[in-house]
Order: sequence, then structure tokens, then C-alpha cells
Amino acid sequence: MNILLIGSGGREHALGWALRKSPRLGALYCAPGNGGIADIARCVDLDTADHGALIRFCAKKGIDLVVIGPEVPLVAGLADDLEAAGIKAFGPSAAAARLEGSKSFTKALCAANAIPTAASRVFANGEEARAYIAYKGAPIVLKADGLAAGKGVIVAMTDDEALAGIDRLTGGGFGAAADEIVIEEYLQGEEASFFALVDGETVLPLATAQDHKRVGDGDTGPNTGGMGACSPAPVMSEDLCRRTMDEIINPTVRAMAAAGTPFRGVLYAGLMITDAGPQLIEYNVRFGDPECQVLMMRLKSDLLGLLAAVAEGNLGRARAEWRDECALTIVMAANGYPGCYETGTPIRGLEEAGRPAFIEIFHAGTRREGRRLLAQGGRVLNVTALGSTVAEAQARARVAVERVDWPGGFSRRDIGWRAIERERKSGT
Repeated sequence: MNILLIGSGGREHALGWALRKSPRLGALYCAPGNGGIADIARCVDLDTADHGALIRFCAKKGIDLVVIGPEVPLVAGLADDLEAAGIKAFGPSAAAARLEGSKSFTKALCAANAIPTAASRVFANGEEARAYIAYKGAPIVLKADGLAAGKGVIVAMTDDEALAGIDRLTGGGFGAAADEIVIEEYLQGEEASFFALVDGETVLPLATAQDHKRVGDGDTGPNTGGMGACSPAPVMSEDLCRRTMDEIINPTVRAMAAAGTPFRGVLYAGLMITDAGPQLIEYNVRFGDPECQVLMMRLKSDLLGLLAAVAEGNLGRARAEWRDECALTIVMAANGYPGCYETGTPIRGLEEAGRPAFIEIFHAGTRREGRRLLAQGGRVLNVTALGSTVAEAQARARVAVERVDWPGGFSRRDIGWRAIERERKSGT
């Protein structure tokens, strides 16, 4: 099968790396790709917002399946346009992608289908939102309704932080994404990520992971697109996985099908595990980033076969098998991220850092300039390791990070700390 992979981040590098192992793979293209993806796929300079250009490319190259990595093209209807042109796509329609594209849409779906989630209100202007905060008080959570690259969520622990958060969301920096603001109750518990493949009706649960959104050690500082992840998430017991399927995933899939907008793709539930059980924080309609990196490290099954089964509507025949090892990824980000940061700084030492068989370094924001590798974004590298425990995977990843010669970057040192604490208490 000839594949076109859409995207340019660490998620897409990990997907391409896994696709490359499939015996069914013919040619692998990526638009637009990055400095690392260029080592495993033919990168093509296409504007992914130009659906016509993508369709013409697919026709010219005989593309059998388009794998859409990021959320923006999905919300913009790329899967719809490809399907209309007779090209199979892995990813939901624009109507189904509203599960990520509109938090108010998902909150309404949860309310209509008794799906456990934080109580919330939706506001169209800042004054009403401020009045509600004065009434409810902190701690409280503020969210831009639309897509905000993982940065439109503010967890406010004081009233002043909440009011400042309203000013930030309504200040114009988030554009149309913050035309509406969702304000929800603060949930106490431990976060986890649950993934499932869906072909419209059939659901195949995948592995769990745990993301680390805050920029600093100890989960401090502002939210980011993700500073690291580990898999599996020890907090997700078999019972909690079953409840997540029964109480959250399956009701969502049934509701979307009943509405005439069946979901096809990967459904990613961000969860808060509370004393009452799993609560839905938000849905994403694509693989998480950096969770995808740890999932791909652990996946034993043929990824291409799984994605094709979703696109072809025969997921009922598919199985997903996983390595027993744990996986952990540490994001190396440009100094200053998630604020202002410098690009174009040189990166060296990746060959030595990635030499052990249990290490893979996925590129998230790099470009090649002759023989040099340069940083090109905020999140730049994903140093990923396997280990018999999360603690071992973390130790291996940290050694690899230290071998990367990049003065222009930084990373957290405590990725996986909750999982490691659980291992310690259980004697693992």
C-alpha cells in the first residue's frame, strides 16, 4: 500500500516509524514532514490546507491510504474531501471531529448520554464568565471552546488566576477558538489517557498512557502541548479500563452513529481518575502527542493493518498486541517554550544518544540545512525508551537526553513520576 502521512511533528515521526515496519507498505510519503521524518519517508512540500493539491498528489502517486496525524486538517474536513474523491483516509469526518473541535459540543453530548464529566457552563462573553467565577470561586478550569494547540486550558487555583485567565482567553491571542469559553468544575484525581480505534461501530481498545502537560518538574508552570509521557498508565486498572469503555467510549460511539455522524479513526479520551471513577476531561480525535510515541514503541501488531481496517470498516477482525515493556518519552523543547523561543539552533549527538536498541529519538520540530540539524519549533525532540518498568525506561531516556548536544533546549527530569511512585509502593 502506498501511504501519505499528513503532519510534521513527533507523532507523525512515530507513526511513520511504525508504518515503515509493515510488510504491506509500498511507498511512504509525508506532507510536509520534518528533519527526522525525511530519514524514513519521502517528504513532500505540500500545503496541507490545500485539499485539492493533496487529492491531485494522491491521484498522481497512487496513494491507497492517507493517514491524517494532526487535528486541524480533521476539523477542516480533509477526510471528507479525500473520501469524496475516492481516496481512503484514516481520520474522522469534520462532523465527527467536533468531539475535539468544540468542547461545548462534547459537553452537550456527555449531558445527553449520561457520560461522566465535570459539570460546566458555556459563555459567549467575558463579563458573564467573570460573574460566574465570582459566584463559583476557585479552583476552577477555563477552556477555549475551539482548537488551541493544547494551550487553551487554564487550571486556576485562585479567583485572581481565574479572572486573569478570562482576560488571556478573551484577549485575542486564541482567535476564534475562544469565541466561547467553557468553565468547568475542578476535578481532583490522577490524569490518564485512553485510546481506542473506531470504524463507525466497532471499537478496539488500545493501550493507556499518561501525559505531562505542565512545562516544569512537579507539574508546575503553564500548560504545554505535552512535555513527556509513559505507557501503560499504572492508574488504569483492568476495572477502570472496562468502566472507561462502558461508561465513556461506547456511549460516545453509539451517540455519534445515531446522530448520523459515525466516528472513524482513533478516539483519545483524556481522563481524570477520581474517587467516583473515570471522568472525561476532553476528547481528541487523533493520536496524542507525545503519547503516540510511547504507544508506537510498545505496539507489536502491524500498524498499517490496524489503520487500514478502520478506513475499510472491518475493524471487527483486527487485534492489537502490545509489548510487556513500559515506554517513556521525554520532550526536549527550545529554551523559553511555551513562551517565546529561538529557532535555528544546532543539534548534535543524536547518533550516539539513539544507539541503544531500546532508544528511539523522534523528531518533533527539526529541519535539515546541509549536514546540519536545526531546531525548528517549540517542542523539538522526543527521546523515547523501553524498560521493564517505568523507572527503568525513565533512567534510560534520561541518559540518552544527556547525550544530546543541544544547548538551546531543555527538558523535564521527572517524566513518569506518578507511575514510578506507584511502582515503588507496589514493590515493582
